[in-house]
Amino acid sequence: MPAKAVCVLNGDVKGTVFFSQENDKAPVVVTGEVSGLTKGKHGFHVHEFGDNTNGCTSAGAHFNPGKQEHGAPTATVRHVGDLGNIEATADGGVTKVCIQDSQISLSGPNSIIGRTLVVHADPDDLGIGGHELSKTTGNAGARIACGVIGLAKS
Repeated sequence: MPAKAVCVLNGDVKGTVFFSQENDKAPVVVTGEVSGLTKGKHGFHVHEFGDNTNGCTSAGAHFNPGKQEHGAPTATVRHVGDLGNIEATADGGVTKVCIQDSQISLSGPNSIIGRTLVVHADPDDLGIGGHELSKTTGNAGARIACGVIGLAKS
């Protein structure tokens, strides 16, 4: 039976992101909308904890059960939670999210259920920017919105 999850993003920007997976071997399809972003790319990551008690900072680091370096969603070496960037085409408008990812899951050891989805202020350099933070965070800047990923009604 397909699994579904949802995340309501709150912070400087707002949005709702949906996750679906046909079975535990299929990629996760990530869809939704984020409004209020500045034009350009914004880092988009799953962080390790579903804890937003201190805003987005209490969500911890990127979800990284394999203890890898940060990378692009298509890279062999990456955090499980590295979903790359979403791109706003205009200031303050609605940004569509449409991603397929084979490392995150809605069940098993790479499950993102109960973890936090974070939108960052700056572009994720995908681990190749040469900045001291490239290999850990993609130098994606401040956490401008986040929400806990929870099970959705089927």
